[in-house]
Amino acid sequence: ACLRGNLITVMAAFIYTHIILNWLCAPPVGDVVDIYQREFLALRERLHSAEQENLRRSKELNLVLEEIKRAIAEKQALRDINRTWSSLSEETRLKLWNVSSSKNILQLPSIFHHLPHLLSREDSLQPAIHLGQGRTGVSIVMGVPSVKREVHSYLTDTLSSLMSELSPAEKDDCNIYIFTYIADQQYASGVADSLKRLFPAEIQSGLLEVVSPSLHFYPDFSKLRESFGDPKERVRWRTKQNLDYCFLMMYAQTKGTYYVQLEDDIVARPNYFTTMKNFALQQPSEEWMILEFSQLGFIGKMFKSLDLSLIVEFMLMFYKDKPIDWLLDHIMWVKVCNPEKDAKHCDRQKANLRIRFKPSLFQHVGTHSSLAGKIQKLKDKDFGKQTLHKGHANPQAEVTTSLKTYQHFTLEKAYAGEDFFWAFTPVAGDFIRIRFFTPVRIERFFFRSGNIEHPGDKLFNTSVEVLPFDAEKEALTDGREKKPKYHRTEDGFIRIGE
Repeated sequence: ACLRGNLITVMAAFIYTHIILNWLCAPPVGDVVDIYQREFLALRERLHSAEQENLRRSKELNLVLEEIKRAIAEKQALRDINRTWSSLSEETRLKLWNVSSSKNILQLPSIFHHLPHLLSREDSLQPAIHLGQGRTGVSIVMGVPSVKREVHSYLTDTLSSLMSELSPAEKDDCNIYIFTYIADQQYASGVADSLKRLFPAEIQSGLLEVVSPSLHFYPDFSKLRESFGDPKERVRWRTKQNLDYCFLMMYAQTKGTYYVQLEDDIVARPNYFTTMKNFALQQPSEEWMILEFSQLGFIGKMFKSLDLSLIVEFMLMFYKDKPIDWLLDHIMWVKVCNPEKDAKHCDRQKANLRIRFKPSLFQHVGTHSSLAGKIQKLKDKDFGKQTLHKGHANPQAEVTTSLKTYQHFTLEKAYAGEDFFWAFTPVAGDFIRIRFFTPVRIERFFFRSGNIEHPGDKLFNTSVEVLPFDAEKEALTDGREKKPKYHRTEDGFIRIGE
């Protein structure tokens, strides 16, 4: 009993002490009320701010919603207008276009005056295909129109020649635009896919671009009239070609200082880029209009980008009437020729606008024209002789082939760097075998067939295969990989190129 009483006394004392301590540490009642009031006011202020922010955001969302509704309504109205517009004649469309623009005191000609059919589609001036980075600010833009040829395409060889002759610095200072015709959808898409596979680094860097106009960019070619004794198919071909050039020039005019027109069946001389750039910069005056780096057709013709608008507008005025080379001559005649003086005086004046560089920097290698059935074996005599073989230092090896050698152009001489190898047409199963005397660590290989004089004498449907020194170890490595990088043949070779 005595123990229980002591415990009660201790517990009572502890409770009393705890109460005393709490009482001593607690703030006055008035201070607590003030703290709660301040916290409540701060909370109410935050709620008020949140309500105001919510109202502001609601207004913004309503405005965005109204803009979306308006855009949808305008789009629907535009579709209705287009349906009505497309049923009108081109003459009526152009008159309505002029009336709708009559609020301006002066009416300036536009592309719609020359191509009124463009008014029927809002996307008629937008590229149907565009592959590239849209790089600007370069010195030279090169335009390469490419259309499907019935027999053979030279585009890949042309691009390989153009880009292999560029230094890294030159690649950063130019653009190469490939133009494809969207009417052949399979061909246009195939070109884009092929170039993505063959030149991924060039496309990623902005050096190479692929562009195709909308099919609605072109007028109805069935309504063209025949002229100069040409059949309708040739008139259609040259008319479309003029519009192709116009599209390329319009696309390129803001991208660089100079524009060079090329074709898709050419090869280039070494150092061609710097040669063209220096020749343009070294002209004593800015009066020139065309610098020619090839005497053939429309190949290697350089223009100042500032002049492209004038050239395009002139071409659009007469695109149905004459081919491009005649139109360019007419532009220069209008600019400098005096009708009261003779043709010799006119030629001298035009020579100040059209300046020729020799030797030619580009050679035409194609024989099958983009005009169906046309064969043209055109060669630029000023291009001169190109080096047909460039020797390389190869590791010692024994070389054998199943191909039948032509004349003295043996495989041994080619591997030794003395000459090129030339053989009769291969058949399935033919081979060229290089057997190293000792194992060689190979980091890269370079294999090229065909040359400028015989561009068709090349190996097609060909693969490059190597046999590893330790074939068993390589096979085990491949077995551990879920997806081997290279294909292994049944006889143990690894296919590294094709």
